[in-house]
This record gives sequence, C-alpha cells and structure tokens, in this order.
Amino acid sequence: MRALLAVLLALVTVAVVACSDDAADTDVYGAPTAAIGESQQVIGWNVAVANLRFDGDYVLVDVDASAAQPGGQHVAAESLRFGLYGALAHPIEANAIGGCVGVTNLNLRPATSPTPERLSGTVCLGPLRDQSQVRGVYAYSPQDRMKGTTFAYAAAYPLGLPPVEQNDTGLALTTTSVEAFRDDGAQLNPTALGDPTAFEGNGYMLLGLDITGLAERYRDESRARGGPLMVVIAPSVPGQGLSPACSAYGASLLVLPDASLDAVSVRASLCSQGEINQALLYSSVSVIGTHAALWTTPRD
Repeated sequence: MRALLAVLLALVTVAVVACSDDAADTDVYGAPTAAIGESQQVIGWNVAVANLRFDGDYVLVDVDASAAQPGGQHVAAESLRFGLYGALAHPIEANAIGGCVGVTNLNLRPATSPTPERLSGTVCLGPLRDQSQVRGVYAYSPQDRMKGTTFAYAAAYPLGLPPVEQNDTGLALTTTSVEAFRDDGAQLNPTALGDPTAFEGNGYMLLGLDITGLAERYRDESRARGGPLMVVIAPSVPGQGLSPACSAYGASLLVLPDASLDAVSVRASLCSQGEINQALLYSSVSVIGTHAALWTTPRD
C-alpha cells in the first residue's frame, strides 16, 4: 500500500510540474505567447509578427494585422504599442504607427494603417546599444483597460509620485527623477513655483520610476486577471508630442519582465504633457490591468 501511495504521489507531482511548465510555455504574466513568425489574437486584432532583426541601434520587426472580426470591436490601430521583451536595462517601447520617425534606413516600410481594420509594415524599437538580451516583442494598447483594475495616484512637480506600496497591485512604485519643461524646451526649477508667469501655456514633465515586486505574486495575479499591468501617466497629447523625449518615453509602459527573472525590477521614464498646470502640477499615474501578446525567439 505504501508503495502504491508513493507511486500515485509521484504521478501527481509530475502532473503538477507538467501543468506548470505548460502554463509557462503558453503565457508570460498572463500574456499569450507565440513564436516570432506566428499570428495570435489580441485586443480585437489578429496580429502576425515576423522577421525580428537588428539595424544599427534599432530593433526592427514586421507586423501584419487585421481586425479579428470585420466590423467588430477593436482598439484603434493608432493606439497599438510594441515593446522589447527580455532582461533589458530599461524598457523600450514605440507606437506601431510613427515609431520609425528618425530611423534613416531607406529599405524599410514603416507601419501604416490604410484602413481602420488593417495595419502593416515595420515597427522600429530603439535606440538600444546592447541588443544581446532581446528575446522577443510584445504588443498591447493603453486603450484596453480591464474593468475594476485601475489604481490611480497623484503626481506633481517637483516631488513626483509619492511612494506606492505593493498592497494595491503587487507592484511598488518609487520616483527616481522629476524634470519639468515649458513647451519651448526651457527647463523649470523648483523656484519657478513662486513665479506667476512660469506656468502659462503648455509644458511637459519627465517622471522616472522604479517599479518593483515579487515575480511569483505578479505572475499568479496576472494569470488570474488575464493579463499583466501597465503604468499610464496623464495628461498626454497624441502624435509626436511636445518633445522628442516625450515621443521616446511615451505615456504608458507594459510591465512584462523576462519570465526567467526572480523579481520584477523595471526602471522607466514616462512623460505627462499638455496644458502646463495639468501636466506638471495635476498629473496622475495609474496602474491598470490590460491584455497583451508576446512573440519570442527560440532559445539558444
């Protein structure tokens, strides 16, 4: 009887480990995973990602996407963002449309959306000097927000975001830097708070954040939720924005660390921009559940 129980226990253990491995192979923090070259459905789109390659300081990938259901609901093509997956020193993301501005390679065809239900072309991610850690590409949209998952926090110049503990979302957020500018590029310092003319017109704030958490908790909660978390700063403006820095950093970030890491540790910068008082003194940072998809390269 003891021998039989031992055998049954061993079989159960193997089954549990196998199921765990299968889950790790098919999703990363709740984001369904496929190989580069394959297609999968995300936020109302069928998206195929292929030909991941390096060109100078940029990572290029070809995208072919169409609405999953013609006439059905999907996020706007202009809202789709792509990012690099791997153990990177800092996150690299770009809008699918407009992300190749500044890339001088004449052989690429930047991604465009000829109709509201089509998106195709090359997405440019960078600059990134150390490309050895790039293991794949993910996609998401700041427009896609899971109901009941939003936690919003006030942020203001010159203090930035007060420390946010892990209690709400499993992620802790800490401000690492705060810089404020008028839309003409002139940088403000804290003494400007006493100048009644300093906060007129438009402006932007660059907010550096350290995002940390326990990988196991974040993995479990992301799978239960059906997707990872993103960090979004507001207000923002469409297009290239008020500054090249705002275009590079963006107003959102998907928290999708390499699954092989034991902890969540992301150092990133976000840009709030618009009417200067709203952008610098009354901005908000929100942590929100979202859907995402990941395409990975084969392991060596």
